[in-house]
Amino acid sequence: MTWALWGFALLGCSLASASGVYRLDDALGLASEFDGIGALSGGGATSRLLVNYPEPYRSQILDYLFKPNFAAALQILKVEIGGDAQSTDGTEPSHMHYEDDENYFRGYEWWLMKEAKKRNPNIKLIGLPWAFPGWVGRGENWPYDYPDVTAYYIVSWIIGAKRFHDLDIDYIGIWNERSFSSKYIKLLRYTLDKQELQRVRIIASDNLWEPISFFMLVDSELREAVDIIGAHYPGTKTVPSALQTKKKLWASEDYSTFNDEVGAGCWARILNQNFVNGKMTSTIAWNLVASYYEDLPFGRCGLMTAQEPWSGHYTVNPPIWITAHTTHFTQPGWYYLQADGHLEKGGSYVALTDRQGNLTIIIETMTHDHSKCIRPLLSPYFVSPQKATFHLKGSFSKLKSLHTWYSKLEFNSPNSTLFQSLGPINVSEGVLTLNLGLDEVYTLTTLTAGFEKPFPDPPASQPFPSDYKDDFNIRNPPFSEAPNFADQTGVFEYFVNVSDPGEHVFTLRQVVTQRPITWVTESEHPISIIGNYKWVNLTITCDIYIESNDGGAFIAGRVNKGGIYAKAAKGIFFWVFPDGTYRVTGDLGGEEVLMKGLSGVRAKAWHTLTLILTGTNASGMLNGNPLWANVTITDPGNGWAAIGTHTFEFTQFDNFHVQAN
Repeated sequence: MTWALWGFALLGCSLASASGVYRLDDALGLASEFDGIGALSGGGATSRLLVNYPEPYRSQILDYLFKPNFAAALQILKVEIGGDAQSTDGTEPSHMHYEDDENYFRGYEWWLMKEAKKRNPNIKLIGLPWAFPGWVGRGENWPYDYPDVTAYYIVSWIIGAKRFHDLDIDYIGIWNERSFSSKYIKLLRYTLDKQELQRVRIIASDNLWEPISFFMLVDSELREAVDIIGAHYPGTKTVPSALQTKKKLWASEDYSTFNDEVGAGCWARILNQNFVNGKMTSTIAWNLVASYYEDLPFGRCGLMTAQEPWSGHYTVNPPIWITAHTTHFTQPGWYYLQADGHLEKGGSYVALTDRQGNLTIIIETMTHDHSKCIRPLLSPYFVSPQKATFHLKGSFSKLKSLHTWYSKLEFNSPNSTLFQSLGPINVSEGVLTLNLGLDEVYTLTTLTAGFEKPFPDPPASQPFPSDYKDDFNIRNPPFSEAPNFADQTGVFEYFVNVSDPGEHVFTLRQVVTQRPITWVTESEHPISIIGNYKWVNLTITCDIYIESNDGGAFIAGRVNKGGIYAKAAKGIFFWVFPDGTYRVTGDLGGEEVLMKGLSGVRAKAWHTLTLILTGTNASGMLNGNPLWANVTITDPGNGWAAIGTHTFEFTQFDNFHVQAN
């Protein structure tokens, strides 16, 4: 962060001297209630690496995200309700893998919600599913055929949050970016009420404004059940039918943009213009923190970046400080003032009040090419330097000064000015004027909220260790997943093998035994990746235990795709099967067979697999003895290491070791 002061002008003057005049008057009545600014953890295992950070860096990252008056000071946290399936950059575990199974300590979203609440007890919590365990759909890839089962599954998550973690979930969604069922929404409302969860509000449909808003206009019971209409990536616009419902409108997922200055420009623009153009009273960023391998889809599309737990390195990116312009000086429950919100020569402003005499004005002048979000396409527009005069009326007419905070996003210089305090600006007879440049954000406020200095720089960035081992021998693991493994299909969890008194008591086990109700087309072969995407020459060794005669296991190197593209991953995959055969393939799907033969592997016995990749040559060993060699590989040239299974069956892994050179 650079605290250098760039050129600007702040001066009081008469109303007649301004080229653009904007009236702020609470006597004209108030507009919509402000519901807060938030971010989303999950929607693809986006916080996967965060939990493995050592202290004090993990707590520092959490403070940057949630601590009031410190950095982002987020007011809403939305999390994925894990469904055991790929949801963008990985899978998140369900609290009910199977119908007779309940475990409210899997994954890291419980932990994250508690950490957020610890820092800000007033933060609002939202849960939304991307996928569902297969049993919910009774084997069909659809959660609405048995709406009572789906409602039970979701409400159990809400009850478990309270019972096991003392977390009150404030809002619940339907199914991320997929079809909705009016019948299911009504049944969900009924089930919540029956469990005395009337306070939990329903957001729908976490997709488009229509058709949900149209159905709500013609179905009074549905309209009564839905509290918030949530749209994704609305481009700051809404539709007449959504406005006609008189419901609150939220951008319940937005941003998804690389977190450099352009990403900060996108975020600054939509935070204001989602209300100015679309009357949305909350905007929620995907994602909270880019804490997943950067070469997965949408790398560094978080408000900040924390993708190196092995080094402790993280970066506090510009969108964090753009968020602070709003969250430090407003709170949910404040109200927007009635105002047009458009600046005469481009850009926008919003003004909010707590109805107790406090006033906050946020101004942005983001130019077109410096504020493009990843979606939707941004129509052309122009912004020019301008003078803006604000005429404060009503209960604000007697204000003598406003505290000023300033950001300037630079694109031809390495040093942006981010969240700089400029001190008070005088207000003369209810009038203040600003000379506005390009790509600037101002906050003018009556509040004197404190701001602590950021933490010292974290450790320097380092690549993933070139010699990495994990024997999974943690007796009481703090999380269900092993550090640094990123599940892309299936779920790999710590397991205590009570039937094995030997060296394999504590293992890592693939636990999904039925194909989930998926969110995207995903691989049929569970896989978990780890390491450095740039790895070329490496040796991978791992013990495997296939529990079923229908199963199979693999280790792999140079795996070149993950996330929503995992199904198409290429690499070198060394498979063994309980019928005593092996295969070497160039793809996860198993169609590109490079070599095959007999191995002698059987189910319910431990075996050690070794894969050696050197230049264009690959070879494999079984139990320390050569099994195959001289397989020529040219593509892909680099990628992650991985472990995985042939089907959705129980399979255990132990003593993982990768060496790269």
